[in-house]
Amino acid sequence: MFRRQIELIGDNQKEFKNKSVLIVGAGGLGNVVATELSCIGLKNIYIMDFDEIEIHNIHRQFQFTKSDIGEKKAKVLAQKIDRCETNIECFIDKFDSFDKEINLIIDCTDNFEVREKIDKFAKNSNIPWLYSSVEGWIGQVCLFKEKNLDIFNISNNYKVAGVMPAMVGLVGSVEAMLATKYLAGLEVEFDKLIYIDFSKSFKVSEFGL
Repeated sequence: MFRRQIELIGDNQKEFKNKSVLIVGAGGLGNVVATELSCIGLKNIYIMDFDEIEIHNIHRQFQFTKSDIGEKKAKVLAQKIDRCETNIECFIDKFDSFDKEINLIIDCTDNFEVREKIDKFAKNSNIPWLYSSVEGWIGQVCLFKEKNLDIFNISNNYKVAGVMPAMVGLVGSVEAMLATKYLAGLEVEFDKLIYIDFSKSFKVSEFGL
């Protein structure tokens, strides 16, 4: 089943079987990340989101259809990606009540206050976490370990730009790739911001935090 992965990472494939992740957010980024991690061989994928699917979500949240409108995002996404041997569970409770054993938290939200809670939870639990965001033609991804989210000094009090489905897919795939390498025990760089700019030509920059 994992032959093509094993051709690339060899015995590191064994690392996945005891690893569990928490994906916070089942929207556009969550759809991409959860789908791409669902069949790499992880033990558990936990998906947390409190929102319901709306018509305006569907263009960028590709696992959802019109027939899913009104359903909980986490529940539907968990069902859609349950196609391999990984245990998939959804949670629609408050983040503070989560008590499963995990190896990585993956932020797929669009809410800075939730990210602050993720950062605090991760630091208290000594677990790395992946931050991501998409706005307009810009995307950001960072694997946090030592640094804190407050270095961004960002507020929710601003008008968010629109977003294209392909940009969400691009950023979500970068986040999933970082998660895959970390969970496989391969070399990754912590606390370095990956800045993706597609406003003109495609450009990727990295900044140490």
